[in-house]
Amino acid sequence: MEKGKDRFPFPYRPYDIQEQFMQSLYSALDQGKVGIFESPTGTGKSLSLICGALSWLADYEERRRQEAAALLQEGEAALSVSTAQSSTPSSSAEPDWITDFVQKKAERDLVTKLKEDELKRKKREERLEMIRNNVQLKYAMKRKIYYCSRTHSQLAQFVHEVQKSPFSKDISLVTLGSRQNLCINEEVRRLGSIQRINDRCMEMQKNKHEKQHHEEGVKRKRGPAKSVCPYNKALALQQMRDEVLGTVHDIEQLLKLGRETHSCPYYATRLAIPPAQLVVLPYQMVLHEATRKATGVQLKGQVVIIDEAHNLSDTLSCIHSAELTGAQLCRAHSQLSQYADRYKSRLKAKNLMYIKQILFVIEGLVRVLGGKVGQNPQSQTTQTGTEMLTINNFLFKAQIDNINLFKLQKYFEKSMISRKLGGFVEKYAGSGVSLHVQSSSNKENRRTEGLNRYLQTLQTNQSTAQVASADQQGSAEAEKVLSASPMMQVEGFFMALTNSNTDGRVVVHRQGTLSEGSVKFLLLNPAVHFAQVLKECRAVIIAGGTMQPVSDFKQELLFSAGVGDERITEFSCGHVIPPENILPLVLCSGPSGQELDFTFQNRDSPRMMDETGRILSNICNVVPGGVVCFFPSYEYSRQIVSHWEANGALARLANKKKIFQEPKKANQVEQVLSEFSRCIQRCALDSSGLTGALLFSVVGGKMSEGINFSDDLGRCVVMVGMPYPNIKSPELREKMSYLDKHLPHSGGKSPGQALIENLCMKAVNQSIGRAIRHRGDYSSIVLCDRRYSRPATLSKLPTWIKDRTSTYTNFGPAFAALRKFFQEKKQKQV
Repeated sequence: MEKGKDRFPFPYRPYDIQEQFMQSLYSALDQGKVGIFESPTGTGKSLSLICGALSWLADYEERRRQEAAALLQEGEAALSVSTAQSSTPSSSAEPDWITDFVQKKAERDLVTKLKEDELKRKKREERLEMIRNNVQLKYAMKRKIYYCSRTHSQLAQFVHEVQKSPFSKDISLVTLGSRQNLCINEEVRRLGSIQRINDRCMEMQKNKHEKQHHEEGVKRKRGPAKSVCPYNKALALQQMRDEVLGTVHDIEQLLKLGRETHSCPYYATRLAIPPAQLVVLPYQMVLHEATRKATGVQLKGQVVIIDEAHNLSDTLSCIHSAELTGAQLCRAHSQLSQYADRYKSRLKAKNLMYIKQILFVIEGLVRVLGGKVGQNPQSQTTQTGTEMLTINNFLFKAQIDNINLFKLQKYFEKSMISRKLGGFVEKYAGSGVSLHVQSSSNKENRRTEGLNRYLQTLQTNQSTAQVASADQQGSAEAEKVLSASPMMQVEGFFMALTNSNTDGRVVVHRQGTLSEGSVKFLLLNPAVHFAQVLKECRAVIIAGGTMQPVSDFKQELLFSAGVGDERITEFSCGHVIPPENILPLVLCSGPSGQELDFTFQNRDSPRMMDETGRILSNICNVVPGGVVCFFPSYEYSRQIVSHWEANGALARLANKKKIFQEPKKANQVEQVLSEFSRCIQRCALDSSGLTGALLFSVVGGKMSEGINFSDDLGRCVVMVGMPYPNIKSPELREKMSYLDKHLPHSGGKSPGQALIENLCMKAVNQSIGRAIRHRGDYSSIVLCDRRYSRPATLSKLPTWIKDRTSTYTNFGPAFAALRKFFQEKKQKQV
């Protein structure tokens, strides 16, 4: 079996590190490994993934083709020999004749099967050849590669790289997305939220099937005609599927194609999954089992590449969590009670029993929050406080430990009760509250509540603008009520409670009123859901620009999922920039000699904030273009900027560079970045006295990930302090406790302590990785805190940064090195 490859098709001569990357990737796929691949942004990671993976796929399919042809030839030869032997006289007894007959039948069956497989393959070849108008063809076998990334913009960028690659004419690629991203029905798109778009789409599908049923001669009940989607027609969908398979399209091109062909991109792309060779999709669609099944993603024996995977553990935990507010619980109880009352004479005794059990469980959850069902949750006051419970203890506290939640889950799936509550109003005794709530469900989007909530956190200003149609629904409050089906979320929470007692916790959060209180399931062991992906796939590649520190990936997601060390392979490469193009510095003290120790106890002191202002002032004196300064939290950013306003430091900084601040709203990020960029460009041309712009940002905020500060936009990245997570968070404390109990201790530190440090350094690495985006780029990185000088901390920086980092006890020599760095760059440009 081939284990490596020397040459790879590439659009230009690859860098040495790209060839090494592709060779390691090829071997990992060929040997069925779980690979952790780190390649800094700007080193051509996407192209290396594409050319390495697709080269393996092409070679693999060719080997399969040759093996099948050899088997067919052997089978036909064996059959001809046995036929010749059977035609000669034989004096053998009857048992030999029977044996001969059975043997020949087995051989014939083998040959028949091989011929059938060959015929199917040829048919697939002919169909794709017709689609591509006889352009070079690679036949579509069942083996495919799934490429996943975090956001749709990252997926679009990957597809553009495929279009530029040598494989663009040969590969059958399909890009998947949510209905919110792929719907072209304006009536549905205007609904805004993922949940409401899903519900409306499925309702229109149901109406379509009912309409077809009526056309077959079944009498329709009186009432207005129900609307169906004009873009969901079988012939148009098949035609669009063929177009998708014939040419590589990104999301925007799919939308354009859908409008031109008057067919739905969402359903057409799903039809294209089985014959496609490369499926590009958000990795939530792979990591969440219910969504996998609904989408038609089959992982058995396939290859999965998870790109931008630095937050994989957090993502797994997030999409498998579930949360219910007191308001949602009361609303669900009200609707389900009315449903049971209205149809109790028509419901079977068993179904009525399950409904009563669901109501009983909801009552228990409301009781845990300190309230009662049947009354307006907004008017019920509760004691404030947070409580962390194991799943079993929570069930006991809610007095629902005698209920079989697994059976209730099956009832939810079979009865589709969540969809049947649409049209029931929310009523509370004596409160006058009567809100119409539309709630519907379906097999595809049930049990994906955690995923939907995760997706909503990734939405951009587009979805924010779309929700402006709230006036059509009445008021902002009514829009909020209509935004999600409470029974669907109840179902998701019930499912979460079926996790193993050791794998999760339930957080009970009381907020003063019942409506604002909540119960939240917290997944502590993401490996339990990742294990199935690792088990089913032939190979899994976990890739990113910054994967350090890798230790938590291996311990928390791989070893805990049962992956042996022998199946894991690691690859990390340096950057393509020359060593002299990056200057990473660790500052242990400031210009006045003040030690830089931004611990929680020290960072609020006026002298520490004053010293930080002096450091920035000196940096802005010698760094041209853009300086990006990251603070550990929004609160500290607000506090230190207010302090500088009061003492005049901010005005002094503004005399050198125009100051920008990270906006609070996501839909303002693009505008701030555009103004930041334009300011830097103007300063390079005019004589205003400004040397560029200074941007205050926050680690883990809107500008610390997925945004490029290349070239003049980020000539210096400053990190103020170390962004440790809030150790007082009940969820984090429970996670630390869980790791301490279930993972081995190493390096003299507990797994809980290692988690804290890893979370901090992952956030740092993401932030400082915003600069240096291509081979010719250059930048400086200033880490302001003496704690960065610790060997254990330095070791968690990306290798290409760590190897070039210098630590300075005094500010003077550090400032001299910074000034020299930019003077040399200026001389080279001249």
